[in-house]
Amino acid sequence: MKYIVVLGDGMADYPRPELDNQTPLQYAKTPHMDSLAARGETGLVKTVPDGFAPGSDVANLSVMGYAPEKYYTGRSPLEAVSMGVELDDDDMAFRCNLVTLSDEPDYAIKQMLDYSAGEITSEEARELIETVQLKLGVGDKRFYPGISYRHLMVWRQGPEKAVLTPPHDISGRVVKDYLPDGAGADTLLEIMKQSYAVLKEHPVNRSRVDRGLNPANSVWLWGQGKRPQLPLFKDLYHLEGAVISAVDLIMGIGICAGLQVIKVPGATGNIHTNFKGKAEAALAALHDGADFVYVHIEAPDEAGHQGDTEIKVKAIEQIDSQVLGLLLGGLTDLPAYRVMLLPDHPTPLSLRTHTAEPVPYVLAGGGVASAEHSQIYSESSAAATGIILPDGPSLMRRFLGIGC
Repeated sequence: MKYIVVLGDGMADYPRPELDNQTPLQYAKTPHMDSLAARGETGLVKTVPDGFAPGSDVANLSVMGYAPEKYYTGRSPLEAVSMGVELDDDDMAFRCNLVTLSDEPDYAIKQMLDYSAGEITSEEARELIETVQLKLGVGDKRFYPGISYRHLMVWRQGPEKAVLTPPHDISGRVVKDYLPDGAGADTLLEIMKQSYAVLKEHPVNRSRVDRGLNPANSVWLWGQGKRPQLPLFKDLYHLEGAVISAVDLIMGIGICAGLQVIKVPGATGNIHTNFKGKAEAALAALHDGADFVYVHIEAPDEAGHQGDTEIKVKAIEQIDSQVLGLLLGGLTDLPAYRVMLLPDHPTPLSLRTHTAEPVPYVLAGGGVASAEHSQIYSESSAAATGIILPDGPSLMRRFLGIGC
């Protein structure tokens, strides 16, 4: 049996007036998702445990079969693993976004105009982060470039209990009420303020402004944590496998789990990603001997954070046609396979951030019985089945047929 997970990050949503009061999943043309629902099991699963923030870190750990209550140590250390940054036991890793803030002289009254600095290119971002490292990376703090707006700061013996806010949670808001608080807050805020002075007139940003693009004029620190310790996926579930994603977070989870990380050319983490290439890479891995492949697509989540209904619908339709369509066509020559489709969490367009409600899943393929009321794939059709699983590990065991 071969197992493939297709995870559309943030696909779940609320009904939208511009979509005839349907959710993006209901409105989008998704014949392959609906086909899976019609011949498989549909239900809801709670991917975010009580007491945890509904981030992609917690939710993807859960979906991959790792209980966050036991294994979660923070978002940034997972990204550090993917970036090849070695963490000592007393290192604290922080996500370091490049963001666009408004230009008020007082940092506290600036607005969060863009948490991704216009989805800045990795090449431009590297130059900016290297400048930040040169100017601010002294002593016990170092900055490391990542992908697009997503970067890393490591603080030797840094504070674990700082209270920090993800920038995508405060789009359009004045930052005053969301500045660092708790342990180490003064130092963290000073780094953010100094980064604004360093980056505001940087040649990369002057060029971006000249081209009508948002400048990456500040770093924003959040998502701190210490080095993770995950048991290998093959030890938990007795399968060898691979992870396909464009973002360091998911690749880091895969590395920690002992899964092969497959990098796809043109995979970007947004609507311009190489959807087809991800499906082709997944099929190649399965035909080359992998038992399990986890395909993560970030595009719906990015659209949700941007509040862009049209792009979110388009991302869902691309997942259906370019990922699921190609996969289902290519899986038919395998002796036996199962497919699991789901989001990690909702990213409602109206809120532009994550929520913790249970998400709709589909299980289909060898040995999966069809559930009632599941002729289409959507939030409401999944709820109508009456199936609600308590956590991601329960879903993974159900998918793999362990204890069922």
